[in-house]
Amino acid sequence: MRKHKFLRRALAVLAACLLLGTACLAGLAKALPDTFYIDGALTDLKIAAMPFLSVAQPRQGSVAADNAMADKSGNVTLTLLGVVPIKTVRAVSTPRRTVQVCGTPFGVKMFSDGALIVAFSDRYTALGSENPAKAAGLRLGDWIVSAGGRPVRSNDDLTAAIQAADGAPLTVVYRRDGVQHTSALTPAQDEKGRYKAGVWVRDSGAGIGTMSFVDAQHGTFAGLGHSISDTDTGTELTLLSGEIVPVTITGCIRGAAGSPGELRGEFSAKAVGQVLANDAAGVYGSYTGGTIGQAVPVANVQEVTPGEAELWTTVQGTTAQPYKVRIERVTMTGSDPNRNLLIKVTDERLLEKTGGIVQGMSGSPIVQNGQLVAVLTHVLVNDPAKGYAIFAATMLEKADAVIKW
Repeated sequence: MRKHKFLRRALAVLAACLLLGTACLAGLAKALPDTFYIDGALTDLKIAAMPFLSVAQPRQGSVAADNAMADKSGNVTLTLLGVVPIKTVRAVSTPRRTVQVCGTPFGVKMFSDGALIVAFSDRYTALGSENPAKAAGLRLGDWIVSAGGRPVRSNDDLTAAIQAADGAPLTVVYRRDGVQHTSALTPAQDEKGRYKAGVWVRDSGAGIGTMSFVDAQHGTFAGLGHSISDTDTGTELTLLSGEIVPVTITGCIRGAAGSPGELRGEFSAKAVGQVLANDAAGVYGSYTGGTIGQAVPVANVQEVTPGEAELWTTVQGTTAQPYKVRIERVTMTGSDPNRNLLIKVTDERLLEKTGGIVQGMSGSPIVQNGQLVAVLTHVLVNDPAKGYAIFAATMLEKADAVIKW
């Protein structure tokens, strides 16, 4: 009887271990991208953050189905300790890129393609609250792109269309969540006889960020690591045109838990580039300024590992300085590309000056083992010493895309 109980318990423990092991292997496979880029032989693929994984050696005499491209790309199987297969991935061999890493401040001036609704202005009459825009179904964050058959690209365009209607209903075309809608809006007359739609709109934006790198070969730049959004609604600005200018940092408001700090600076009058893309992964465009930055190779995602690194950023003047940080976590397959890395500032000089990461430092490059590995994107509001970063390889891919536009 005791023997049977012991056997049942042993089998139960074994089953639990098998389930746990299977779950761990599945989680490991999920943490690996489907494609890796390398600058050597396909079998040289190594995951710095997972040194226990290696590429299985092909069986003698076997030939890949895509043999014609075997020297450029192919499928390889990653194994645990060279024994347990984890995942078959695509390995692509491509020359390593080098960019001019900056970490210098720049100003971004953008004009939006449409008028963004940022607030409503109700009128109170004997009949109660009145708002033509709300009555037409418009909401905060909607983009008005035309009114009364006229294109709307600024606040002045919208005002002119409303006055031209002279109180009659006008057709308003607007975008919401990327989908275009049409509505009829009947302006209301104010005490001075002018017609109003009952909305406040914004058609431009400006701010300070950090230039991540310049690709001298293609004449492009990348910065911020996240999109430029409206401060009131959080809506990403739809780009019509924009430019970048140099900035001199003149001061800093230190960050504290629950209160993010910020860099302050003076904009130069001379533009050094045009903004061509306001993307979730950063701001990109053509660069026409002088030579800046330091030539540094770009790391592939699998080469980034938890450990010591440097954050290149500018907290005074126009010259970037390296500061010590620690990469605490690397995520290669997360749904949010702006949070590939979790970093912590460990440099006492930067902590003393800024309290950690502050607004305006977005775009600061992160260098590890002599390679550009990532770009700072966000600060943790409750812990300004910590922040998130996006892979530099992702931003380089986005920068390459603007060349085709």
